[in-house]
Amino acid sequence: QLQAFGGGLVQPGGSLRLSCVASQTIIGINTMTWYRQAPGKQRELVALITRGGDTNYGDSVKGRSAISRDNAKNTVYLQMNSLKPEDTAVYYCRMDTWRGNTYWGQGTKVTVSS
Repeated sequence: QLQAFGGGLVQPGGSLRLSCVASQTIIGINTMTWYRQAPGKQRELVALITRGGDTNYGDSVKGRSAISRDNAKNTVYLQMNSLKPEDTAVYYCRMDTWRGNTYWGQGTKVTVSS
């Protein structure tokens, strides 16, 4: 019910914009979150945004990324700039509703390499 888009191969220093769209059948979405998981590592928080627009970022991307959302479209975006090889990972979106339901996207792979 969540679909993530926008991953791909990018050179170091480049930028990417990830999108995650939730089905319109999901109502009452509160927090939208991006996580990532690199090979051999645990999943880590990248960024989250509440319905009211409050944001929080993981230390590894702070200052280089911006999360935003379009509530009417049930969509969350992640703009990533100044990408580094260590940003290589599969990026997952997650959405939590007021009712306590949690939904995950299928992941989109980002590879930062020259």
